[in-house]
Amino acid sequence: MARVQQLSQGEGVTVAVIDTGINGNHPDLAGNVLPGMSLLPDHPANGWEDIDAHGTAMAGLIAAHGHGDGARILGIAPKAKIYPIETMSGSNPGTPDTDAAAIDAAVQRGARVISISIGGAESSNMADAVARAERAGVVIVAGVGNLPQYNTVTWPARYDGVVAVAAVDRNGNHADFSVSGRQVLISAPGVDITSTNTGNGYGTGYGTSDSTAIVAGVVALIRAKFPNIPATEVIHRLTATATDKGPKGRDDQYGYGIVNPYAALTADVPPLSASPSQSPPAQSQTPPAHTNRTGLIIATAAAALAVIVVAIVLLTRRRATA
Repeated sequence: MARVQQLSQGEGVTVAVIDTGINGNHPDLAGNVLPGMSLLPDHPANGWEDIDAHGTAMAGLIAAHGHGDGARILGIAPKAKIYPIETMSGSNPGTPDTDAAAIDAAVQRGARVISISIGGAESSNMADAVARAERAGVVIVAGVGNLPQYNTVTWPARYDGVVAVAAVDRNGNHADFSVSGRQVLISAPGVDITSTNTGNGYGTGYGTSDSTAIVAGVVALIRAKFPNIPATEVIHRLTATATDKGPKGRDDQYGYGIVNPYAALTADVPPLSASPSQSPPAQSQTPPAHTNRTGLIIATAAAALAVIVVAIVLLTRRRATA
């Protein structure tokens, strides 16, 4: 990630985090969290309350700048800005229509990336909101969900054009809790991830939520380095440069592979029209139940390096057996 952040740190990009709110006063996030909004009654209007810690953890993975005392978290895109939108908290799980309103709000506030780790049932309002965001050129990154809470990819990750993210473990293998399905587009670390927590502290956890935030951070890096390419080309750059895992090409566990931030910023990627095989797969429509609360996780340089090392080892083995 040190090499990656020499090329881009997410400057000028706003990432909307639709979640449980965010502690914008955390030392590792201070200055990177914009005044946001809450769609819940009797909650601070700016979205800066987070009693669950989930949203704060996601924000840390995306844009923590590592300036806190003691343990410090450096996010994937430390110069990006976070726009928090609180849609769930404590005993209030939110609804698909609330999430739809949050997607619309994110687009209206100028977010170029939306990170939504929570998931659940389909709604016509959500389908319409996703379509409006895509027409506006916004990249939506969503988690596929965790077993056993879900056994199929959750919404909004199921929609066409949404970056559906699965999780891999510390060895770069498919995480046993990560839902599989033909909507899976890409994978990222989701096990033993440390990030910002409530009370200005830190916590470690697991889940496709963390994987989602990491990929959202990479999207912010791409959008900062290539500010004029459309959202479809941003997604194409993600898939075309991913480190392939599992069966050759796209598969239901890894998607096109593990996100490769350095390659995504440096590779010579032909336009999507020249590489139709890399376009996102069509998505099916089977709604599960609502709310996907995954564990807290943290993006460390070690986690990023682990993925790179695994990719090198796998490549070496493939060459050795060729």
